Amino acid sequence: MIKTVAIQGAKGSNHHKVARDYYGEDILLKEFLSFDALVDSLLDKTSNQAIMAIENTIAGSIIPNYALIDKYNLHICGERYLNIHHHLMALPNQKIEDIKEVCSHPMALLQCKEFFKQYPHIKLVEDVDTAEVAKRIEKHQLKCVAAIAPKIAAEIFGLEILEDDIQTMKDNSTRFVIIQTEQPNNGIDQINKASLKFQLDHKRGSLAAILNVLSDCKMNLTKIQSLPVIETPWKYAFFVDVTFDTYENYKKAKSIVEIMATKFKVLGEYKNAKL
Repeated sequence: MIKTVAIQGAKGSNHHKVARDYYGEDILLKEFLSFDALVDSLLDKTSNQAIMAIENTIAGSIIPNYALIDKYNLHICGERYLNIHHHLMALPNQKIEDIKEVCSHPMALLQCKEFFKQYPHIKLVEDVDTAEVAKRIEKHQLKCVAAIAPKIAAEIFGLEILEDDIQTMKDNSTRFVIIQTEQPNNGIDQINKASLKFQLDHKRGSLAAILNVLSDCKMNLTKIQSLPVIETPWKYAFFVDVTFDTYENYKKAKSIVEIMATKFKVLGEYKNAKL
């Protein structure tokens, strides 16, 4: 049975590249311009799984996506890391001097801001998605307009790369998680990473006590992110990622944290992709 996978953005986007790397070509791809619509497709069963960017080495955590996973009780069943490369592309037989306007996602424009200082004649325009702009250029045969998008978009839409790797920070990576509505059936031998969520009483040392437990149980804390609890002012939920060598150590840590914290939840147990 072919799996239906939801992505944020169009074919040719970084989410599409992750889907192709993670699943191969034998999937049915569903494209959505927002993460809310992507989650809706999981909830109404039109998608089996979805790929969601969760953090970036430059921009940091994508906070609304943590909230979506938590709110709708979604499960993380895997992850993928992708080095981000921004390429300037346009219809064939044009030079960069011919380009009057560059459209892309605001984050892509921000990450390439330094490059465009040498081309003051080019107007930078914010758009909904990197690959969606490339698709529009090809569909409407827009001359003098360029997109900032992954190289895969140029391949799909027949565009020509004018400049490679125009991002200011060359070491730019995004972490993506694979999410679904059902509890994943990852075997214990496949699991060496977990994403957890919990709340703590607002008293001195409560977070430190939890972190000490994780350390004592030989958990490697790779991520900690706090989000305000909307209905309770000045109270926070904590999202943590841990990696571990043995499942038994993780099982012990999980059982202790569950006693010490409130509203404890396992968001996912899966294989660490960053090895």
